[in-house]
Amino acid sequence: MGIVATKSFSFALEIIELYKFLSEAKKEYVLSKQVLRSGTAVGALIREAEHAQSKADFLHKMNIALKEANETEYWLTLLKESNYIGTDHYQPLMASCKSILRLLISIVHTTKTSLNR
Repeated sequence: MGIVATKSFSFALEIIELYKFLSEAKKEYVLSKQVLRSGTAVGALIREAEHAQSKADFLHKMNIALKEANETEYWLTLLKESNYIGTDHYQPLMASCKSILRLLISIVHTTKTSLNR
C-alpha cells in the first residue's frame, strides 16, 4: 500500500495549496472547503486502513477512500467548469486524482476477490 499512501499524501498537499489559492485569490469558500475535505480525506482513510482490524475493515476503509477520491474528482471538475480554476491548476490535480482512483479501484477489487475465496 506504500504507493497509494504516498500518492494520496502528496495529493492532499496539492489540494491544500488549491484551497489556499481559492480562498485567498478567488475569495471562494464553499466549493474550496468541499474539495479540501474530500481531497484530504482520501489519504487519511488510506492511513486508517493500514491498521485495519480485519480484511473486511480494510476493504471498508478503502471503499470509503475510493468514494472520497471520486467525490474529489467531481469538485475539481466543478471548479474547472465554473471557471474558479484554469487548466493549469486542473490538469495536474485531475491526473493525480485519476491515478489514485485507479490504484484504489485495483486495491478494492483485489481485496474483494481475496475475501470471496
